[in-house]
Amino acid sequence: MKKAYPIIISPTAGGYSVYIPDFDINTQGADIPDAIFMARDAIGLVGIDMQDDGEALPEAAPLESIRGGDEDIVSLVDVDFAEYRRRHDNRVVRKNLTIPSWLNEEGIARGINFSQVLQEALIEKLGV
Repeated sequence: MKKAYPIIISPTAGGYSVYIPDFDINTQGADIPDAIFMARDAIGLVGIDMQDDGEALPEAAPLESIRGGDEDIVSLVDVDFAEYRRRHDNRVVRKNLTIPSWLNEEGIARGINFSQVLQEALIEKLGV
């Protein structure tokens, strides 16, 4: 699921601070591209955590409703939550599976990493 959220980028003595109103969170960056990157990362992290807790993601406020100060930059940051999860959520889960005994023995004899084979097969099958 891809969404775009407004952010407010404010210059500071050491770079830029970023406020993300829809999540009520702050982050910072060394320069504007870094501030945008950090905002996307913060939204992604908080967003997948909310999803894991069964909470709905906030709706994005209309850009025109967001006001910053005279030196602030008001912009949008897009976040693909599914892609963010694929790249950053590397928790492992245990799965039991059943295979024929002869296949198990062949795999062990050849030093097959069964978990790796399953991961590769699922990635290919799902096209992710």
